[in-house]
Amino acid sequence: MVNKYYMYVLLCGDNSLYGGFTNNLQQRLLKHQSGKGAKYTRSHLPVKMIYYESFENKGDALKAEYAFKHQPRNQKIKYLLNNGVNGKLFR
Repeated sequence: MVNKYYMYVLLCGDNSLYGGFTNNLQQRLLKHQSGKGAKYTRSHLPVKMIYYESFENKGDALKAEYAFKHQPRNQKIKYLLNNGVNGKLFR
């Protein structure tokens, strides 16, 4: 069985964006939504997963997460729009 790794993006209650990494999207989203996820998302509830990308390699997923997190907001939005996320989410 091949493990999958994911870089994902959450839209937070204050309209901020949070990028993360996991090997189980459903479980990680439930952690974030229950307030038991990352420190950042605990104080920015509710959260909604708006994007994810899968990787065969853990290192590649971590690199994608790092790259996303170190972009200014306008570049993050541009990346998401270029990857099929509905632009109405950012209005």
